[in-house]
Amino acid sequence: MALLPYGLSRAVLFNMDPEAAHELTIDMLARGAGTPLQWAWCNGRVDDPVTLAGLTLPNRVGLAAGLDKNARAIDGLAAMGFGFVEVGTVTPLAQPGNPKPRMFRLPAAQALINRMGFNNDGLDAFVRNVQNSRFHSGLRTTGGRQRMILGLNNGKNAATPIERATDD
Repeated sequence: MALLPYGLSRAVLFNMDPEAAHELTIDMLARGAGTPLQWAWCNGRVDDPVTLAGLTLPNRVGLAAGLDKNARAIDGLAAMGFGFVEVGTVTPLAQPGNPKPRMFRLPAAQALINRMGFNNDGLDAFVRNVQNSRFHSGLRTTGGRQRMILGLNNGKNAATPIERATDD
């Protein structure tokens, strides 16, 4: 069970600019993974396997691409109990994404609009982060339990013409 109450973290993060809150969250997950700070957000994983598209997922709750574009927080996200996490979208070359502001809260709808684009540090940094994660260095099972599945999402650079998208 996480030690940090959701209401407290929400109050702090929702008083910040949405993109600044996003960056702070990823930074804390990346820096705190594998340290005592991780207990602030870690949760035990519920084992309820499901097979989908030939993959057996440890449970049905996962995280789609877009939150951790540079694969910096794989270990911190794994500690949250997800059955799968997809990192990225990464492009071959680093790019800034769309101009700011590009993330907007819609409080009445309890929603967030993300128009960040594929802002990322590029494929080389992404691969280094995946390789340096503790998750990557482990086996597919931990103590007899299936590990979280890690997905890697890639896309084309904005400057790449659509006809050459498959090259990226």
